Amino acid sequence: MSTTPLTTPHAPPIQKETTVGNYFVSNYPPFSFWKPELLPDIFNAIEHPPRPNTPLGIYLHIPFCRKRCHFCYFKVYTDKDSSEIRAYIDAALKELSIYAKKPVIGGRNANFVYFGGGTPSYLSVDQLKYLTDGMKALIPWDGVEEVTFECEPGTLTDHKLKALREMGVTRLSLGIENFDDHILEINGRAHRSKEVYRAYGYARELGFPQINVDLISGMVEETDANWVDCVKKTIELSPDSVTIYQMEIPYNTAIYQQMKAEGKLVAPVADWDVKREWVKYAFAELEKAGYTIASAYTAVKSKEKTKFVYRDKLWAGADLLSLGVASFGHFSGTHYQNHHDFEHYVQKVNAGELPIFRALTPTDEEKFIREFILQLKLGKNRFDYFQNKFGIDPRQRFAVPLQTIQDWGFGKIDGESVSLNRDGLLQVDRLLHEFFLPQHKNARYA
Repeated sequence: MSTTPLTTPHAPPIQKETTVGNYFVSNYPPFSFWKPELLPDIFNAIEHPPRPNTPLGIYLHIPFCRKRCHFCYFKVYTDKDSSEIRAYIDAALKELSIYAKKPVIGGRNANFVYFGGGTPSYLSVDQLKYLTDGMKALIPWDGVEEVTFECEPGTLTDHKLKALREMGVTRLSLGIENFDDHILEINGRAHRSKEVYRAYGYARELGFPQINVDLISGMVEETDANWVDCVKKTIELSPDSVTIYQMEIPYNTAIYQQMKAEGKLVAPVADWDVKREWVKYAFAELEKAGYTIASAYTAVKSKEKTKFVYRDKLWAGADLLSLGVASFGHFSGTHYQNHHDFEHYVQKVNAGELPIFRALTPTDEEKFIREFILQLKLGKNRFDYFQNKFGIDPRQRFAVPLQTIQDWGFGKIDGESVSLNRDGLLQVDRLLHEFFLPQHKNARYA
């Protein structure tokens, strides 16, 4: 398999080494611009009715894990006992009960629900039933389009999978990352390949509407041969969708801490050109197996049946009621993040207060940029959608970055849309910075 760098004669050199920092663009403006002094904005948004015809999503961050992966940058804990976990669940339900009474909810039911982590599947069946029953009683799930639940395969038992199916989970996402036990071990993953096959097999028997498999391109000691084997085994499983992320090393990861201690600037993982070439290979093999590439990170077996409602609604401006420690949400265009300290979060909620730490209300221009760049990750943006929604013509507003991407050989502009080719899609997060406002281009992302 070739590992030729994805460059064109016109494009500037691609950064080869994997260095510290955030690569994946998940929001805009960057998180580093969200401030505690802007909290009045989010409290004001919460006290007003929702914008008409705006879907409501619920995200719950469950920060418990058996082990902390060396590449993990989320807020997670591996030292909490059952009483602390119960206190956290009670706090999350109390937080939801506060929101349920606020004007911004406006009597809406949840359109989509997402359990992320951490490891949501770390919770016991009793804890999960207590949590989900409590959530449904506060904001009903009637008519919900999607309930996504992230899982670490080693935490799944037949009993727990059956309970998740009965709770209404529609998309089960298995964090496999790699099929090689040695690579799983040295990257800090808690599960092993045997647990993957056991969990996947029973999940299939239970008839989950969508089973997603996560892989990571560029884990420590990953090789060409290993990657080819991972892609082959994934296709043999035949999941409904496959999500592939390229390894990044944010500041709060164990890998970065080791780099810092050793005085190293380059991470001990594959270069960016290699990681992109691996994803390119995976996408090509998945297409041969009948999959469709649906975004910069996803392949789906059936584009008609397999949806990512959480992603698509958020990228189109849906409200997100976000619960739990360090979680991110937004209402009526104002973004917020909760406190990132476990004890502080629980104490704040138990005192009857919303545990919000910082906020930001993007300008109308920033909202326009946000939706345009996030939806570009799907590979194609129609200009009339943004013209009709924002009253701004992307062809004029983004004339320079659009022409730049085309000149670099990563996409094509016609009268109706911009489309990225495969090489452009594989490095879309890098290209998105071309659309950033000047004050955001060289700032720290998170």
